[in-house]
Amino acid sequence: MIVGGGVSGLGTALFLTRRGHDVTIIERDRTPMPATAAEAFEWDRRGAPQVRHSHALLGRLRKLLVDHHPDVLEALLDEGATEIRMANRKPATLDDQSPRDGDDDLVMLASRRTTFEWVMRRIVTEEGLAKLKTGSGVTGLVTDRDIGMDRSSAGVPRVTGVTLEDATVVKADIVIAAHGRRSDVPNWLEAIGTQPLVETIEDTGIAYYSRFYELGPGQNFPSGDRLIGGDLTYLKYGVFWGDNATFSVTLATADDDRTLRALKDGELFDQVARSLPATADWLNAGAAPITKVHSMAGLLNRRRDYLSNGQPIVLGFHAVGDAHIATNPMHGRGCSTGMWQGLLVADAIDAHPDDPAEQSRAFCAAVDEHIAPWYAASVTSDRSSRRAIERSRAEAAGEDVPELDAADFMSSVIREGLSPASRSDAVVWRAFMRMINLLDPPESLMAPDVANRIFAVWQDRENRPTPEPLGPERDELLSLLGLTDNP
Repeated sequence: MIVGGGVSGLGTALFLTRRGHDVTIIERDRTPMPATAAEAFEWDRRGAPQVRHSHALLGRLRKLLVDHHPDVLEALLDEGATEIRMANRKPATLDDQSPRDGDDDLVMLASRRTTFEWVMRRIVTEEGLAKLKTGSGVTGLVTDRDIGMDRSSAGVPRVTGVTLEDATVVKADIVIAAHGRRSDVPNWLEAIGTQPLVETIEDTGIAYYSRFYELGPGQNFPSGDRLIGGDLTYLKYGVFWGDNATFSVTLATADDDRTLRALKDGELFDQVARSLPATADWLNAGAAPITKVHSMAGLLNRRRDYLSNGQPIVLGFHAVGDAHIATNPMHGRGCSTGMWQGLLVADAIDAHPDDPAEQSRAFCAAVDEHIAPWYAASVTSDRSSRRAIERSRAEAAGEDVPELDAADFMSSVIREGLSPASRSDAVVWRAFMRMINLLDPPESLMAPDVANRIFAVWQDRENRPTPEPLGPERDELLSLLGLTDNP
């Protein structure tokens, strides 16, 4: 049984059903299937308020589809999604434009999350691969003790099903939580008497604002190689391709920046987007907004440890996606890592079908190997961003500026080494593209051949011309918007 019918839940269902497992998906939202991608964008998904925010479907996710579910990829393309082949969009300034082995994996998918989810649900349900129960959420877990059969090991509860909001009990051999970063898994486990679930939490420190746009008839996306994401310290921004001539822009600020909460206003949001060269290219390509500005805050980097001293705290239960590891959504990794965990949990179940303890250990080990490095990278990046904001605010207020530390040094290397090197050195560009597409781990950029090139560019930073500004300074932007700073 899978709790949650979003990307992680549907992806897990695909991997399991196509290996012969009998799967039921429990989805709280009562959501009739739309007929088109446009209708899917209007889905009432109160349990997943982020569905109309920006999402990236990275190279890792596409490769999972190519390798395991090519029919899903074909269906997405039939419904208006497109492939973004990064090797065809290399910066013109690279020292080597020739193709290399592996470039065929450097492909992202341009699709709204709602379209991706709609196509996956259609395939999972209409082909009879899984049963889908909608309209009643899960309130808790049922264990073997509840049915008078204690199959636990050393006092570890074994899950045998769930209780729904209407008090119905649904039995299952294995329950998989896939219902997102707001999941109430800790309360479920506490209620059945497990050891405490250990959580590691660090606030991202950001609030973010997203708006979707649609190109007019005959209009095309910008075709240049300008970076479509950037960091002005006080403001981060990114453009995200969608399907059927749609795209979104996301702007992120410090979550305590009261002044820029004005970005919730659509007119001000568009003014800011047009003040940034990269996003202005897109808004000025004949695009019109098709949503209001959606905002989210209270975003955490969080990982949960379902083992204690190497032993599972619960049997017959797993968590995938944000219910296991959640990272800053600004990095756009959630859909890809959630789908990836669907493969990892299916592998663990198949490898250890009759040993729930080893099954749990195998899955948690796979998550630690493949997913946890991205959690660590997100935490490091967010700490660096908060430090940069603190330094900027102190400098603007004429206060003592915090001394530089290791995080500040790495931030400088990224900003003044990695970023320019990825636009001049084909080796660095390829390594960077593979990393951000989750095809290689974060530490791959520290491979000697790559790191040496990055540091060489960083060490020459004083000799380079001043780069074109990514956008206005904060005071300039506030003046443009007619806003007064409200610290």
